Amino acid sequence: MSDQESGRIALVTGGAVRVGRTIVEALVDDGYDVLIHYAASEEAAREAREHLLSRGARVELHRADLSDRTGVSGLAARARRFGAGRIDLLVHNAANFERVSPDALDAGAWDRAMALNATAPYLLTLALAPELRAAKGAVVAIGCVSAERPFKHYIPYSISKAALVSVMQGLSLALAPDVRVNVVSPGTVLPPEDADDERRERMLRKIPLGRIGEPSDVARAVLFFAKNHFVTGQVLAVDGGRSIV
Repeated sequence: MSDQESGRIALVTGGAVRVGRTIVEALVDDGYDVLIHYAASEEAAREAREHLLSRGARVELHRADLSDRTGVSGLAARARRFGAGRIDLLVHNAANFERVSPDALDAGAWDRAMALNATAPYLLTLALAPELRAAKGAVVAIGCVSAERPFKHYIPYSISKAALVSVMQGLSLALAPDVRVNVVSPGTVLPPEDADDERRERMLRKIPLGRIGEPSDVARAVLFFAKNHFVTGQVLAVDGGRSIV
């Protein structure tokens, strides 16, 4: 544990693996107690919990399908119990990243992307708004650079991330002045596991800083928004300059 202020409460959705896991670890290092939400990654969630408990952290797990509204309400109720009515930080990281070729676009792909990537963050934020207001807390959503420039094979995903940005900016107005709401917009961070060398090289050519990002780059941006009390309604691209090319 660090020497930072302890006793603050955070909820991280999709916090068991990849970028979410790194965000959880950064928050624990900063003194937060963390409720980790997961959906399918039960083994990874349990491993993360055991690892963090061994470091003296207070962490708990909650499994829920956030594309189902009952899953959202159940997670909100669990978060209230975990924090004894206090929530300092809500991180929307869980996402549907479904590859859909242009000739396979259909209503189902749209519904799946919107339900998890836009609707769930909207509803979960509203459900926990009283606790966030009381704590003068913060909400940070993990967006994507595709919200501005859609990816050809991820059109529903890209559109849902654009919707997420709009949702968060709207809520930054609705919840002000008590709650700050911002978006971290990663570029290429942890590329798909099936990406071959040629695909990785194409990714690198689009990044002015010449490297693929690390999950820790995103986690540091989340901490920036959590700590800065005069920033709300903003979108921070963490993309090595890709968004300006």
